[in-house]
Amino acid sequence: MGSVSDVKPGQRPPRKPRPEAPERAARPGRPEAGPPGETGGPARPLAVTGLVAASWCVGLGLAVLTTVTLVGWIAAPRTALGTGLPGVFRTAVNFWLVAHHAGFSLADGRVGMLPLGLTVLPGALLYRSGSWMIRAAGVSRRPRIGVVHVALALAIPYAVLAALLALAASTAVVRPSTWQALVTSFCVATVAGGLGAARALVAARGRRVRSGVGALLRLLPERPRSLVIGVLGALGVLVASGAALIGAALAMHMSEAAALYDELAPGIVGGVLLLLVQLAFLPNAVIWGMAYAIGPGFAVGEDTSVSPTGVFLDVVPSFPLLAALPEPGPAPALSLVALMMPFVAGAVAGVLTIRAMPSPTHEAAPLWGFLSGVLTGCAMAVLAALSGGPLGGGRLTVMGPSPWRVGMMAALEVGIAAALAAWLLNWRMLRRTAEDPEERPARRRPTAPRRRRPATPESPRAARTPAPTPPPPSSSEPPAPPAPRPAKRPVVAEPVEFEEAEPVLKPRRPRKPRVREPAEEPPPEPEPADPPTPPEPVAEEPDHAEPPKRSNDDPGRTENRGGAIYVLRDDESH
Repeated sequence: MGSVSDVKPGQRPPRKPRPEAPERAARPGRPEAGPPGETGGPARPLAVTGLVAASWCVGLGLAVLTTVTLVGWIAAPRTALGTGLPGVFRTAVNFWLVAHHAGFSLADGRVGMLPLGLTVLPGALLYRSGSWMIRAAGVSRRPRIGVVHVALALAIPYAVLAALLALAASTAVVRPSTWQALVTSFCVATVAGGLGAARALVAARGRRVRSGVGALLRLLPERPRSLVIGVLGALGVLVASGAALIGAALAMHMSEAAALYDELAPGIVGGVLLLLVQLAFLPNAVIWGMAYAIGPGFAVGEDTSVSPTGVFLDVVPSFPLLAALPEPGPAPALSLVALMMPFVAGAVAGVLTIRAMPSPTHEAAPLWGFLSGVLTGCAMAVLAALSGGPLGGGRLTVMGPSPWRVGMMAALEVGIAAALAAWLLNWRMLRRTAEDPEERPARRRPTAPRRRRPATPESPRAARTPAPTPPPPSSSEPPAPPAPRPAKRPVVAEPVEFEEAEPVLKPRRPRKPRVREPAEEPPPEPEPADPPTPPEPVAEEPDHAEPPKRSNDDPGRTENRGGAIYVLRDDESH
């Protein structure tokens, strides 16, 4: 049977209420926002989470590099990329180890100059893994300890896997360095994983952060944070100067780079791979430009030097990026402007260090500035060591800048400029702080009105006269409307002035009435012989008689109020 509807013809049926939307389930790796370690279910052990994340990073990184190597092997078979699929896989593993800056040995010598641009691939994966770990694992509520635990839990299994891969990929032709694979992969995983964990931890607390470096700065104490900010500012200026030098040199030698590219004739696929290799070596070139701006310069082989003092070159490898090298002889005059950049970097470091401090210091400001310069020199020494190294045997065993020379020169130049800038800025801040207290009382007066005091306060000894109370109104008469009160003028306390012509008189004390002594009566005169009459009793006066009441016009009724004499008069009530 059909159901009977209540809807009339021509009318729309009423809409049914929409069912409540079910809550969205959290995506894998993206749990609900909240503080880490406060998820609903029990958290897995941190060691297990680190092993899972490390395996995921290694597998995904090898998959990307194996794909690129396989494309190159298909485009140009029977080359150095390996023979057969096992050879292609070993080559991909070597590329993965090179991305962690782990060198390898060949029959002709050792290769230690490795592209720093490849570090972006494992760094991005480790950064993502650290962010996932601190959300998925139950970590301590202490943020700094939690970030360190997550970074170590990720770096230890990652380094072990890298060492095992180095042993598995070793052949008689190519022998990767196992200890370098262990150390460098541990460092890369610690830094990248720690930055990712710090950013996820700070973002879970509701704070907006743009990078892992900014999140890590929020977790540092105030004094170390100011030093790190100063070092990052100085490195930013030096990186900008190095990139500007390399860009200007490439623009000036674009024809030589095109000639080298045509001489190699890599083809379409080879040209794309060659472009990727040049992009991978671009960070190395920027660091070489930074070393040139600092002063020591860099070497392109034994007994060679490229510095502001002169250019001494020999045979240069046929690589398009090396076409940016200047001609042998005196250094270009335009490049000498780059020598000012370390001092500019030092000034920036000193200013940022002092401004980031919680409070201005007195004598220690130049020391803090110089310390930021020393740390900048240490960072430059590490970058110089990573950007260079041997490139086989022969004359190419020395490539890149000298770490100790670059570090020492950067520490001196940046440190001295940072000390001067820090001292000047700190002196200015202290001077401004010393001048502020003179102006602050006028600016920081309270807006609320103060309690006003009468101009002539009453003396506590003075007697207070109570105000007369009006008689209650009769029930028959309507109550009179209250009289309007006159507007009160603001009472302003003014000093009491006295004139010499009007001396201040003390209030008169009420005089005690004198008791009249009874007058001596003369002896009675003898009377005739009549019966004697008894003498009348004399009324004795009291010892203390009441003082007579004074009228309202008595000028003796006075009162002392604040040193002034007031004459008190009572108004007659009608």
